[in-house]
Amino acid sequence: MIYTDGACSGNPGPGGWGAILFYGANRKEMSGGEKHTTNNRMELLAAIESLGVLKEPCKVRLYSDSAYLVNCFQQSWIRGWQRNGWKTSKGQPVENQDLWKQLLKLMETHNVEYIKVKGHSDNEFNNHCDFLAREAIKRLI
Repeated sequence: MIYTDGACSGNPGPGGWGAILFYGANRKEMSGGEKHTTNNRMELLAAIESLGVLKEPCKVRLYSDSAYLVNCFQQSWIRGWQRNGWKTSKGQPVENQDLWKQLLKLMETHNVEYIKVKGHSDNEFNNHCDFLAREAIKRLI
């Protein structure tokens, strides 16, 4: 099980991401950031970085408050983008293609189920990921 969150101070601006990975009784917290980025990039990077540390193929439930991330897979946006040559339904280039492609590559190894959680509510793990992301921003500014 993985929880992720991304944050940005300004959009674009300094951004951070946070993740908590659970495996049995083990828990690993991760975070990072970039000086000039967007919230959506940080949401994607949280998923990429957390899946990237897995040492063997895993079945993962990834919880995120990002509709951008979760809906992409639950509503199959990504398949349409791929069919359309990485163009949106309006013919515009898909934003963050570099990160979507990295995420798809990781999903060739891992079986990932994306689950939407309500942000900034009573989910302690989502709230802690938000804290980790905001702390990462503080380290940048």
